[in-house]
Amino acid sequence: MAHGIPSQGKVTVTVDEYSSNPTQAFTHYNINQSRFQPPHVHMVDPIPYDTPKPAGHTRFVCVSDTHSRTDGIQMPYGDILLHTGDFTELGLPSEVKKFNDWLGSLPYEYKIVIAGNHELTFDKEFMADLVKQDYYRFPSVSKLKPEDFDNVQSLLTNSIYLQDSEITVKGFRIYGAPWTPWFNGWGFNLPRGQSLLDKWNLIPEGIDILMTHGPPLGFRDWVPKELQRVGCVELLNTVQRRVRPKLHVFGGIHEGYGIMTDGYTTYVNASTCTVSFQPTNPPIIFDLPNPQGT
Repeated sequence: MAHGIPSQGKVTVTVDEYSSNPTQAFTHYNINQSRFQPPHVHMVDPIPYDTPKPAGHTRFVCVSDTHSRTDGIQMPYGDILLHTGDFTELGLPSEVKKFNDWLGSLPYEYKIVIAGNHELTFDKEFMADLVKQDYYRFPSVSKLKPEDFDNVQSLLTNSIYLQDSEITVKGFRIYGAPWTPWFNGWGFNLPRGQSLLDKWNLIPEGIDILMTHGPPLGFRDWVPKELQRVGCVELLNTVQRRVRPKLHVFGGIHEGYGIMTDGYTTYVNASTCTVSFQPTNPPIIFDLPNPQGT
């Protein structure tokens, strides 16, 4: 179980190297949602649940943005569950416990979870600022005593929780990070540019599966209401130019649910809830060949 981040050979990138202007970095993506994709980028149909798992493969079940609405979700067969955040409304300990109970009822060999912007109590700096800045913005969270949430991730007894950290399970190196570009001042929000890139620079090379809460620019990040893409360009460049995982799972943008590939990495927006917070998007399954020697 590798929790640490290997220091040898780590490449740190500054924002100057990755244009902080998304239009410069990816002109294809700014005109229209899908008609101007580069030729190697395309949509992928989900695997039907009754598809037999190929020999020598591991089946991943991807969900995200369940927002305490797990009761009616039909969970398919698989080996490893990946949940990419927003499993609560506000990160209240009672919500975390309810989510943990649900995880405990699921049969997967491993369940790996990251936080999203709704897990306010998991973001220590956010909580420290909340009391100072705007006590009434999230009244139920503001009322919590520090001892109620200081170690809130310890309530996730039925899963492996990742936060800027990695674990190896069944031979797969999996890394998870909760950060998203600033949006209305929720948890784990950072300004676009160097602040986010500093977090992405922590991702080691050689990761097989990357879990982030939000999408990279251009992949399942289109918000029709705003007529714009909201993904992170620094994350896109980190994924495509440096880390190159086989699978990148995220959520955050409910409208972006679905699968795409750039020919090397498969991108899965696994948002369970729709834009109106109905938990009707089915979990997405994905099979990966087992790493050699496992």
